[in-house]
Amino acid sequence: MAESARYGDRVAVPEPYSIEHIPFAERHGSSRQLLWLWLAANLTIADYAIGFVPVALGLSVGPAILALALGNILGGLVLAWSAAMGPAAGYPQMFIGRRAFGRVGGYIPAALNWLSTAGWFTVNTILGSFAIQLLVPGLPFAVAAAILVVLQTLLVIYGHNLIQAFERYMALILGVLFAIATVIALTHGSTIGAWHPKPVGSTLALFAIVLAVSFSYIMSWSPYASDYSRYLPEITSRSYIAIYVFVGAVVASFLTEVVGMLVAILAPGAATPVAALKTAMGGFGAFAVVAVILGATTANVLNLYSNTMSAKVLDVRLPRWQLAIIGGALGFIVALLGFQNFTQNYQNFLIVLDYWIMPWLAIVLLDFYVFGHREPMGFSQAVAANWNGLIAWVIGLAVSLLFISEQFQVFGLKAHGPFAAWFGDADFGYFIGFIVAGVVYLLLDRSRAPHR
Repeated sequence: MAESARYGDRVAVPEPYSIEHIPFAERHGSSRQLLWLWLAANLTIADYAIGFVPVALGLSVGPAILALALGNILGGLVLAWSAAMGPAAGYPQMFIGRRAFGRVGGYIPAALNWLSTAGWFTVNTILGSFAIQLLVPGLPFAVAAAILVVLQTLLVIYGHNLIQAFERYMALILGVLFAIATVIALTHGSTIGAWHPKPVGSTLALFAIVLAVSFSYIMSWSPYASDYSRYLPEITSRSYIAIYVFVGAVVASFLTEVVGMLVAILAPGAATPVAALKTAMGGFGAFAVVAVILGATTANVLNLYSNTMSAKVLDVRLPRWQLAIIGGALGFIVALLGFQNFTQNYQNFLIVLDYWIMPWLAIVLLDFYVFGHREPMGFSQAVAANWNGLIAWVIGLAVSLLFISEQFQVFGLKAHGPFAAWFGDADFGYFIGFIVAGVVYLLLDRSRAPHR
């Protein structure tokens, strides 16, 4: 690429790359920028809505906070070490997965991630639209959703550098707004202390559900973590990347979920989580709703951008900007269809993510960190199908489904694995899938590990 045509760190220029290897001349930035990006991306309404889950289930405050903290810490670790792959590889996360799965074999997780990112885009669009409707009473849901989708799609069309700049400024604004919301919620300590939940199941099972949804939210960023670190110089410290990503994502996600839980206690009769926030915040309600709208946007530009990356890994031969428009239009349509029964749909969606992502993550992390497969050419010239990765993923997924809890519902039917009772119907199957897939991949692939 000619010097005059370099993308570099210019913000007001559409990004010329998608899943191509980022040339060394284009590398820029520092690991610290990831702190602000993941902080902004997790100071969002979808995270806040997770706080309503323990209240709806009747889990008391102490165990709920512990479950939220543990879920975020575990999910943050996975996210952090996924993001740390970006500079060495120079490719998006799903493209990195091609080495362990093969180019064609990688179509399966890429397709699932395309669906996942579209789902997240829809979730945030729904919640953000609810917020716009509160600010502008009488505005149709479809109009509110269209406003958000158009804005988010335009940001994604410009791409990586504009997204990084946008997230950096939003981290400051959202940080202040959610900090004020936290203080206001805590001033109602007597009401929170007097709350007596009515559990809908055993404490362990309810704890596991809250752990699952909080873990799932932050972990589900992992299949596109390197999308936002791949422009960093190749020599950037992986440890620093992991630390900044972990701190930004975990602090924002945990505190936002705790705010959601407190608001759910303070405003139990509200029609939506957004309406509850406006009620609980009193005179600060309008500003809190603005935070919801901005938070929905910070998360959604990442979701839609990585949606285009997954489509390109599927070898869809359309420019990235066209894929952004298609993804945005799809999210808009699904939001119109799915906003009526949001809470149950959201909980089920979060748990579904755990089951396919966790075995995939185990294999990709092992391939990069244990087997040391980090050369860019190994990703770009992957074989058609790496059967070791595919077999390990299928076995890990299949075993995890044997432990799926009856707490999880699919299309109104309760799913129940034959071994779920081993954990008192608590949903830990996705952790088992992670371990099993990793062990199988180690056994199948250890003979190919580089000699040191």
